[in-house]
This record gives sequence, structure tokens and C-alpha cells, in this order.
Amino acid sequence: MSTTEHADSLIDKFGRKVDYIRLSVTDRCDFRCVYCMTEDMTFLPRTQILSLEELYRVAKVFTELGVKKIRLTGGEPMVRTDVMTLIERLGALPGLEELLLTTNGAQLDKYAVALKSAGVSRINISIDSLDAERFKRISRVGKLEKVLSGIDACIEAGIKRIRLNSVIMRGYNEDEVLALTEYALDKGIDIAFIEEMPLGETSDHNRKDTTCSNDWVRNVIEEKYDLNDSAESTAGPSRYVRVAGHESRVGFISPVTHNFCEDCNRVRVTVEGRLLLCLGNEHSVDLRDILRDESKDDSDLKKALIDSMDLKPERHYFFDDDHAQPVRLMNMTGG
Repeated sequence: MSTTEHADSLIDKFGRKVDYIRLSVTDRCDFRCVYCMTEDMTFLPRTQILSLEELYRVAKVFTELGVKKIRLTGGEPMVRTDVMTLIERLGALPGLEELLLTTNGAQLDKYAVALKSAGVSRINISIDSLDAERFKRISRVGKLEKVLSGIDACIEAGIKRIRLNSVIMRGYNEDEVLALTEYALDKGIDIAFIEEMPLGETSDHNRKDTTCSNDWVRNVIEEKYDLNDSAESTAGPSRYVRVAGHESRVGFISPVTHNFCEDCNRVRVTVEGRLLLCLGNEHSVDLRDILRDESKDDSDLKKALIDSMDLKPERHYFFDDDHAQPVRLMNMTGG
């Protein structure tokens, strides 16, 4: 299927329509989680990252091409200076149905009400342990009480949907699957368990040794709770189940053990302006050059996005030695 048949649509050569982008607003973070960063990180210089105006321009053009959902990611998006001005403008974009946020939660006690007012309807909050010392080991610098306060602030602000994201790693927190599930159930919010993604080299562990499959995680939960498969879906790849007797949903994002590429509707834009067509491949387009070329306008940007669809691969191949693995870390990719 050629892009010429869809002159104003984001449809790849496998017939998948892209209507969801993950837009990274910073590579910086106030945490240093072991699965996301190395302990000694070097961040991009300011001149290499997109300005808030450039980020808005990218988002605007995407929505003009049919994108309905935008998720803001990082790093940690809420540490970007003046990020609320961008979020308020994005929330007012014509045609945008959902403005979403992925965050470590440490800033939410300050921003929850403002985010709700700006149109953010769903927030994913990363939390990998309910033990303060273990939480600090995984995040290296994070304070659990700040994240818990942020979760409560979102609930009180009336955010439409709140989901916890937990990466379960053998040797770190595999014994907390039930505790994390019960915390979400008690709060009446959702939780998703995410298999650790092999993006870049970590400095603390070998991913092949620590990755826990979501089949194992589900079996642990089913030792105590009845789980019922659900056809519900959201903007991303999570497969949800319902917990009998509870409103909360439990999701499983399984990029390693259960490939979910057949219906992929997503692309990512890094804060340096790289359009990533696949989480697990290095196929990309440099949007920053177009944004900063005074001889080019939004029509050139739009053409680049449409043409990029022919580069979107059919699938990723995590932990497959016959295929090259991504070298970029998650903070450079956008969560």
C-alpha cells in the first residue's frame, strides 16, 4: 500500500493507520531508574532539543494528519521549564481527542489540578515498589512519598483515568506484584505491568537475567484474584483484564514475550526531533532539520510525516540475536 494512495493520511505499507503519537518533551529526569538510564548520564545540550514552539508545531501538523491522541513523555516531562504552557496549547488543538501524560509522579502534587484544567484526561504514573528503600534503589534518587502524594493529588483532582506502570524485574521487585496490584485496587485506579524493554545497555544489570514475563506476573495475581479477559483497549498496547469485584483494570504490556506489532498505531518523536517509526528499531526521520530550515513550512513537515510511513517496519525483534538491537536508552526514546 503506497502513501500516494493516502495523500493526507498516516497509513503505513502494512495498512496500519497511525493516529497516536508519543511526544518527548525532555530527555532529563529527576529520577535515574535502573532500567531507563545509566547512573552517570549525559543529557543533550539545549541547542539540540526542540523548543516548546517546535514541539507544538509538530503536534499541530500531526493532528492535521488525523492523529487523535498525544501522549507527553520524557525523561520526566514535568521537569521541563514552562511545560504547562505547551500542555495548555496542546489541550486546545482542534481534532485532538485525548491528551495523555506519562510521568514518574514526583511533580504531580503541584501540577495535578493544572493538568486536569489543561485537558489532560489520562495519566500514567511509574511506580515499581511500595517500599521506600527499594524504591530508592530502583530509581536511585526518587522518594516514594512524593510519588504516593502525586497519585493522591490526581485522584483528588478528578483525572478521568489514572494508571500505575510497574516494571517487574527479577532480583529487584518480583515479590511485590501482589502488593502493587492491591494498592491499585484499594485506590480504585488501574495498573499495568510492563516487561523490561531491552533498550540500550544498562549499568546495573543484564536485562536477560532480570526480565520477568507477564505470563508469570499474571499467574502470581491469579493466585489471589479472579481475572477476566477484557476486550477493552486504550491508546497503547496494553492488554487488559478485569479483577472480579473491583472497578480497577490490570494491564499487561509484553513487548518481549508477546509481540503486539500487528495493530501498531503509534510513532514517537524524541526531544531532539527524531521521528521513531518503531520502538524496537532505529528507523527514523530527522524532523528538526525541517523545523529549523527557514525555506520550509508546515507543508514540508507534513510531507515528511506522510513519506515516513513507508519506513515503519512490520515489527520489532527484542532479544533476537539475528537482528540489531536498539542502542538508545529509554530516556532518549520517550516513555
